Amino acid sequence: MGRRHRRTERNTRRLAVVAVAVMALASLFGAVALAGPDARDRLGIGATAARFPPVPMPALKPLTPTAPVPTAAGITQALAGQLDSPELGEVTGVVMDSSAPRGVAPLWGRDGARAMVPGSTTKLLTAASALLSMNPTDRLATRVVPGPTEDSVVLVGGGDPSLTALPAGQDGLYPEPARIDDLAAEVKQAHGRPVNTVYVDTTLWSGPAQAPGWGPTDVADGYVAPMSPLMLDGGRTDPSAQDGPRSDDPAQAAGRALADALGASEVREGTAAADAPLLGSVSSPPIASLVEYMLTASDNVAAEALARQVAVTRDTEASFDGAGRAVTESLVQAGYDVSGLQVADGSGLSRDNRVPARLLGAVLASAAAQSDSPSDVQFLRPILTGLPVAGGAGTLTDRFSDGPSVAGRGVVRAKTGTLSGASSLAGVVTDVDGRLLVFALLSNGTSPADARPALDRIAATLSRCGCRG
Repeated sequence: MGRRHRRTERNTRRLAVVAVAVMALASLFGAVALAGPDARDRLGIGATAARFPPVPMPALKPLTPTAPVPTAAGITQALAGQLDSPELGEVTGVVMDSSAPRGVAPLWGRDGARAMVPGSTTKLLTAASALLSMNPTDRLATRVVPGPTEDSVVLVGGGDPSLTALPAGQDGLYPEPARIDDLAAEVKQAHGRPVNTVYVDTTLWSGPAQAPGWGPTDVADGYVAPMSPLMLDGGRTDPSAQDGPRSDDPAQAAGRALADALGASEVREGTAAADAPLLGSVSSPPIASLVEYMLTASDNVAAEALARQVAVTRDTEASFDGAGRAVTESLVQAGYDVSGLQVADGSGLSRDNRVPARLLGAVLASAAAQSDSPSDVQFLRPILTGLPVAGGAGTLTDRFSDGPSVAGRGVVRAKTGTLSGASSLAGVVTDVDGRLLVFALLSNGTSPADARPALDRIAATLSRCGCRG
């Protein structure tokens, strides 16, 4: 797949999420575990998770390399009646063997090639395109350069959603955020004179700040911010609130924070000179860490920022349209069948997105695929480590809490998707024989309040099934 698909070994995983369920063939083993209280607290989900204590498990066993593979007939029998439930409306899906060679047909499918409104499972494609297009250790830099006058500087947005005005020792939602205070300290040392004006440069991105298909209240309701390559805490006015209030002008808010730190009185829009020397720079968490957090928390701003960075990396216009084309092109270059795919944004908030379950399954299967050799790189692995865990972390914390779906707690890892009239669930699950399966399920035309429990039951059924009937 060429240069864009290489990756180096990561030294550490900074995001405190639960241990990944990793497939095993030959010499690879994996297990699933629930996050401890400290990890849950750092993700802001401890109090909620406490209402649903994890179901005790006798042991966390490694996956079995020789575990039997389910059959289409067995899966069909296990899911009999569930897929035709009125709670699901129109439903499509696939189930795949994570160890199957690339291009092999799914073990089971129901209209898997049909494109559906996916909701936030779109983020799986954004994550894949980011990891396919960039080095996972790359970081997004926010820079300051001299302004047009001696008493001015230019704050240049680099697309980092993590930048924060919080002081050292205080963290918002993003892992290892870049800090305004650190940037200001570098500028003071390099500039050596008072600063009266801070210009903000947002020219890295172009086009409208909101995507077609977003709801009219999505910004007001705190689900996303007006997209700008320069913002604080994903545009939030409360750095600790995942879906809290957002700034109407994130770039100005960031410029104001730097101005306050430098003692400047004025913030204006401006553009940095092409050859301007660097006065200071701070960097985001690594791309892989942003991917993990984006998936675990279903962070819409992080998803949009990553999609735009894919466009920047691929020398395409960094707008919603350009990012959609760049994401699609990266998947095509990697060999995925994108028939039916329509990408209107990177987060899945847009109702104009269309994604087939088959494509979601193929991306997840790649992330879960075994290494062909000790030197084989696993460039999509952060997708697995970022998946929420049923009943344990992220957007699945409150799900799989009662009835038949309880069997999936700690065993199912999946990305959720929810819009009015659209629900989806796509991830991995270990069956009773120790086989790691990939699944993708999309439901349209019914209430998420009805569809989500039904999707959870299907995923939990796969966890209880050898499915060889």
